[in-house]
Amino acid sequence: MLRVGLTGGLGSGKSTVAEYLRELGAEVIEADELGRALMEPGESVFASIVEHFGREVVSPDGQLDRARLAELAFRGCRLQELNAIVHPAVIAAQQLWMDQVFTRDPAAVAVVESALIFEVVRDARARGENEGLLADWRRRIDRIIVVTAPDEVKIARYAARIAPAGAAREAAEADARRRLAHQIPDAEKAARADFVLENTGDKEALRAQVADLWQRLKAESNIFPDSWSLK
Repeated sequence: MLRVGLTGGLGSGKSTVAEYLRELGAEVIEADELGRALMEPGESVFASIVEHFGREVVSPDGQLDRARLAELAFRGCRLQELNAIVHPAVIAAQQLWMDQVFTRDPAAVAVVESALIFEVVRDARARGENEGLLADWRRRIDRIIVVTAPDEVKIARYAARIAPAGAAREAAEADARRRLAHQIPDAEKAARADFVLENTGDKEALRAQVADLWQRLKAESNIFPDSWSLK
């Protein structure tokens, strides 16, 4: 068994790497997808967000107004407050998923794709949480993969996805820069990672890197018993 964290800044290409790993046989779950599900009406995370931020973050259809919530978080300097609500629930759900994967297949490679693995620990400790689910999250992962790319490339990729053309492009680029400002730089993440994948935009080159890495992960999953894991 092997618990793997896959991370990288926005626009780095970690979702592409996750898809390649899934094709090769890894079990993969996306933190963003989990977060979106937990923020649906009826979920405890949804209720906590509305209680904390007020009804202004609820759209007329009863869903979260994600644009308004993002504005409060990033422009209103309240990202820490939002993360303190969302991250514990997401990480608990990830841990439950991993337990289920390893019950089905003790030799599985379980990959959690998340942009904020290192940031979760940093922010928890900044709030004075030196123990517990968030502060210890890095210790719950056996191996870390970091996907890197130049910041300007990340910004261009993000903006192209959010606003392919038109006046909204400039706003999307500004939004990307705000989000990157809250993320730990690639160089620091790479220094703390077990594996680093460089994504320059050549998909075939990236796929080849992932294929080589997959062989190493599979080999480790067969010699990395539960008693060795860092849970």
